Amino acid sequence: MQVEIWSDIVCPFCYIGKRNFEKALDQFDGRDKVSVVWKSFELAPQMKTEPDESIYDVLALRKGWTPEQSRQIHREMEERAQASGLTYNFEETVPANSKRAHRLLHLAKENAVQNEVKEKLFAAYFTHGVNIDDIGELIRIGTSAGLSEEKIREAVSSETLNKEIHKDIEAAQQIGVQGVPFFVFNNRYAVSGAREPEAFLNVLKKAASTSQA
Repeated sequence: MQVEIWSDIVCPFCYIGKRNFEKALDQFDGRDKVSVVWKSFELAPQMKTEPDESIYDVLALRKGWTPEQSRQIHREMEERAQASGLTYNFEETVPANSKRAHRLLHLAKENAVQNEVKEKLFAAYFTHGVNIDDIGELIRIGTSAGLSEEKIREAVSSETLNKEIHKDIEAAQQIGVQGVPFFVFNNRYAVSGAREPEAFLNVLKKAASTSQA
């Protein structure tokens, strides 16, 4: 079974969705036969990386929230993440453009370490306050997953892999993706949002039974 997941590294629901899906996968009898492919989606392609700015202020300005509303919304998201076993630390989050990180993910896909790199990018952004638009940080993340420094630097510094990012985004538009995370099971069943593990498990079972019919 193949599961395609459209997401953005800076999407808080996407990390929660990843973790809840993995919990479902752990309970699924056919988990060893499930292949996961991460697809690119950019929530804010024009966003500027602002290492000296607060994520509270940046999103308040972008979404029209007051600073107080922004902090409250982020606190609620931290609580939701904690319920899924994740630690979000928005006090340390560096507002960043995610395109270079998506390039790294496509390089990781070519080298069969995409899921590992995706996890490292999420943790870097939401938990550890890492600037995911910084080439040095991306090299550190990529090499820790076994990728070569030379290939990482080439991939994230040039626009060569942008065509792969655009392919993913165009595919999302064609199937009507309105937001992320968005999961497609065996090109047949779709799940939108960071659902609970039980919901993902039900779809895994349904997709498996259909493919065996």
